[in-house]
This record gives sequence, C-alpha cells and structure tokens, in this order.
Amino acid sequence: MSILHTFGILTHPDREWQTIREEHESAPKLFLTHIILLALIPAAAAYYGTTHVGWQIGDGDIIKLTNSSAAQLCILFYAAMLSGIYIIGKFIDFFAATYGVEASEHNGIILAAYTATPLFLIGAIAIYPVLWVNMMAGVVAVCWSVYLLYEGLPILMKIPEDRGFMFASSILTVGLVMLVGLFAISVIIWSVGVG
Repeated sequence: MSILHTFGILTHPDREWQTIREEHESAPKLFLTHIILLALIPAAAAYYGTTHVGWQIGDGDIIKLTNSSAAQLCILFYAAMLSGIYIIGKFIDFFAATYGVEASEHNGIILAAYTATPLFLIGAIAIYPVLWVNMMAGVVAVCWSVYLLYEGLPILMKIPEDRGFMFASSILTVGLVMLVGLFAISVIIWSVGVG
C-alpha cells in the first residue's frame, strides 16, 4: 500500500497524510516496501549517469567513472540514504515528547520516508549528470519535501499546527546538520581512496 501513497503524497498531500495516519503502517514494513525501492532510483541513476553519460566541466573532456568506482560510491550513497531516513525518523520520535505528541503517535520513520519521496523520485535526473540541471531539479524536490514536512507533521502526529510548525522547523534543522555532516564524511571517504 505504501507505493500507492507515493503518488498521493505528490498530488493531494493533505488527504494522503490523513490516510497514512489512519493506516498506521509499521516502520519495518515501510522500509521494505517503500524506502528500499525508492532509494534505488537515485543510486541506480547516478551509477548509469557517471559510468555511461559522464559530465563535463567547462570546455574540458567528458569525465566518466569506472564501473567499480561508481559501484562503490553508489552503494555508499544508497546506504547513506537508508540510514539518513532511519536517523531522521528516530530524531522525530525523540523530539515528539517535547512537542506533546502521545507515545502511540510516534511516526518518525513514516514521516521521514514520505517526506523524502520527492527527493528519491527526482534522483532519476542523475542519469543526466549536468550540474545546473541536477541543481534545479534538486531545489524543486527539496522545496516540495519541506512543504510535505510542514504540512504532514501536524496531521501525522495529531498536534496543533502552531506546535507542528516549531516541531517541523526543529526537524529541518537536524536534517541540515546531517547534510553538512554527510558532506564532511563524503570528503573524508573520497580522500582515503574510495571511488
């Protein structure tokens, strides 16, 4: 059922968040039916784009990665996406008590997974690794994900919108800190020879 929510969350998020809350899907099932499949889209697209299409900086030569190098990086990228959803979900559950969410309504991983759906789907653009195209598509996906976070959190957690706004802002801050940490880890991994 979670793959059907993918399209609903993009077309009519209010009704879909309500449906998701009523179904109260388990986090392990969501991981197996939604996150694992959707996270493959950007990883597979990046693999194809970096090995078969390549990218170009200015008027320079087209740069392509070897199959083994791209495979290593894409596997790490895939693992980072899966662990990122899990960690953000656990942060949401951790912060939930502060914002008055009942323990039975801790849906952090569910919120994180469906909020990241636009990012997973737009990851298909990595087939064509042109920086400005990828950046523009990424900005659109991030904006939609942030909208889904602010819209869905009060509905899914059953809290008033004013508290939901503050809660969502806290989660957004954690996500940005995690992104900066991921960039730092990427630089470290790249500098030790992976890829």
